[in-house]
Amino acid sequence: MKTTKPLRLAAFLLATLAAPLAAMAQAPWPQKPVRLIVPFAAGGPSDVLARTFARNLSDGIGQPVIVDNRGGAGGAIGIDAAAKAAPDGYTLGFAHTGTTSINPHVMAKHPYDPLNDITPITPIVSYANMLVVNDKVPARNVAEFVAWAKANPNSATFASGGNGTTNHLSGGVLKLLTGAPLLHIPYKGSGPAMADVVAGNVASMFDIPVTVMPQAKSGRIRPLAILSSRRSTSMPDVPTLSEAGFPGFEEAGSDLWFGIVAPAQMPPALVERIYAETLKTMRKPEMQEAIRNMAYEPWTMSPAEFKTFIRNDYAKWGKVVKASGLKTE
Repeated sequence: MKTTKPLRLAAFLLATLAAPLAAMAQAPWPQKPVRLIVPFAAGGPSDVLARTFARNLSDGIGQPVIVDNRGGAGGAIGIDAAAKAAPDGYTLGFAHTGTTSINPHVMAKHPYDPLNDITPITPIVSYANMLVVNDKVPARNVAEFVAWAKANPNSATFASGGNGTTNHLSGGVLKLLTGAPLLHIPYKGSGPAMADVVAGNVASMFDIPVTVMPQAKSGRIRPLAILSSRRSTSMPDVPTLSEAGFPGFEEAGSDLWFGIVAPAQMPPALVERIYAETLKTMRKPEMQEAIRNMAYEPWTMSPAEFKTFIRNDYAKWGKVVKASGLKTE
């Protein structure tokens, strides 16, 4: 009997510990509200997209999906919070190109490893920057813009939302591809940057279609090319950079994206469940209409494919950051 009591006690303790774990594994997700951490301030285009997604996901899963805006550090603060949450499906992150593929190369003390500290679920949209010039620049296409920039190096400026942003790095890659002596003018946000381009104070900028469209319709700016592998369905008359005679941008990392990520070490069955609900959400008419209105392109892939994509995207943008000479902060 003396030898069986410890064994019985051990068996009892194991059963006691295993019972709640088994219940957790068997409980269908979700049983309570889900938090979606958006690494930007409320009110911008990315926040509107995230809130539209959250509302439609909530309708599908029957639980509130609460948007938690945590801006700062180019999105690193918000995604770091998502990465450090419990991998139970009740905290998700609204990641994008900058938070996984660019910031880690730019920030000297980046708080998380995008290749190991998050679980990729799926991208939901892709988009790309467009090269635009103000109406004072005489160029009607990219070749003319490059020729004008080389002839007028002191005037060949381009604005961005800040050092390390995609519209900054887009300009850096165009400089490498064309040899145009473009001078970078960083702003605190894309809004002020575009305002100065429209006013004619800066010659050019690289920005997303949803921002470009209203300004292009007014005639204050002129889109010359989209920096992606395909034309935008919202502005189909604008050629790709390759079609404009300057191939190579696609290999450098041109297509941008927003997507859903989760903490690392999430159980595979739960990953697949969240992925399936995300796909259902993306197929909803309201979601499709919102994506079109925001000039994004719907885009999904499996968690395994997304993991491979992020690894490749990280490597591509690392080369772009290095080639741009951008200093880490």
